[in-house]
Amino acid sequence: MIKDLPANIVKDIAVAVALESENIESKTWYVYLINLKKVPLENVLITSKGYGEKDGEPVKTSTLRHAFPLVEPNSFKLIEPIDEQTFGLNNEYWLSYYIGREIFDKKFIFLPESIVDDNFIKLPVINKPGVMIR
Repeated sequence: MIKDLPANIVKDIAVAVALESENIESKTWYVYLINLKKVPLENVLITSKGYGEKDGEPVKTSTLRHAFPLVEPNSFKLIEPIDEQTFGLNNEYWLSYYIGREIFDKKFIFLPESIVDDNFIKLPVINKPGVMIR
């Protein structure tokens, strides 16, 4: 029965959009997985996609899949670059991973226009400016 399954709450894991560099013409952005736990994550799978409306028309990006055999404790992994043109969409990252024999999963969604200077923090572990969802 479903009630017999463990809750497996995701804690101390974040997905962040970081500003890598900027010049007069453009900014470079990357998406990272941050493991703030004291244990490694194993068999990490992440799907990413964007969806929403632009100019009154529905828009969907391709779904990308990423895999990492191991993410060490208090470390990060680069997931993918992200284009500023998608900041007006919902940017979804669905994460699943194992700790030992237990599986965990969580969906992280950056809402439209949430990746803005007003929401910037200094990202832990990465030490760059950006927006993070825990």
